[in-house]
Amino acid sequence: MIRYIIQRFIGMIIVMFLVVTIVFVIVRVTPGDPAAVMLGPEATQADITDLRAQLGLDQPLVMQYIYYVGQLMRGDLGQSIFLNQPVLSALSERAEPTFFLTLFSIIIACVIALPIGIYAAYRRGSFIDQAATTLAMFAASIPSFWLGLILMQAFAVRYGFFPVSGYGGPDASFTDRMWHLSLPAFALGLVSSALILRFTRASMLDVLGDDYVRTARAKGLIERKVILKHALKNALIPILTVIGLTVAVLISGAVVTETVFSLPGIGNLVVSAVLRRDYPVIQGALLVIAALYVLINFAIDMLYLLVDPRVRY
Repeated sequence: MIRYIIQRFIGMIIVMFLVVTIVFVIVRVTPGDPAAVMLGPEATQADITDLRAQLGLDQPLVMQYIYYVGQLMRGDLGQSIFLNQPVLSALSERAEPTFFLTLFSIIIACVIALPIGIYAAYRRGSFIDQAATTLAMFAASIPSFWLGLILMQAFAVRYGFFPVSGYGGPDASFTDRMWHLSLPAFALGLVSSALILRFTRASMLDVLGDDYVRTARAKGLIERKVILKHALKNALIPILTVIGLTVAVLISGAVVTETVFSLPGIGNLVVSAVLRRDYPVIQGALLVIAALYVLINFAIDMLYLLVDPRVRY
């Protein structure tokens, strides 16, 4: 088990090193001078020279990379040009909406997908199974931002059940802020449930015909216990994998949804940074999202130890 954990941890470090290198190279190979692009066409040559010195772009490429890696190891993601504050501070200030949007979305996705996927596999070939598969394919083809606009028009503009956009005022309570996340979370959760549903159904179908399931039924166990305790437990590995990947995709994919609903999250910050050519913020957001992606995968690998004893050995 210790060897398994060490291998996964080393793999995580290697992946993050590659991500840092790729992000560093992308900015340097972008056509034009990054400092000139960030400052815009009205910047003077003196302003461009000062910014290049501030960002370390006037140093040799190897020295830039060493300085960049050392900066990251100190937890310094750089300084935002337009916000005039550290990138890490800007990201942390906008982390709450993105965190709760992702949390509520994955909860909604699992609540929809897991029961339907399990029951569809149990009733394989039935009308319910075919309907669930069809709806999953339909949901997977719907863009989350389009669904968000439809929900906004129907339940916010027409009937006024939910707020149209925003995250509440400065003095808004926690409940009010979470209420503002209802529509965007449902839009993301419904679309994300399609993949989890299909993997749940496929994984359950793989184990329902195994010998230990037939043995459990032959012993006289009730069907619910056979399905949930014996079959589902052994089908959890691929289900946990797809749930972890879905969480990572939701974190990075909430950009458009946050923009549609005017949520002051990391996604909205990234869109603004792209429009302003604020490269330090773009780099920092990419690194944070990649780090979260890797950490989620590492956490899923650790969960394998709990659900499948074979992984420990």
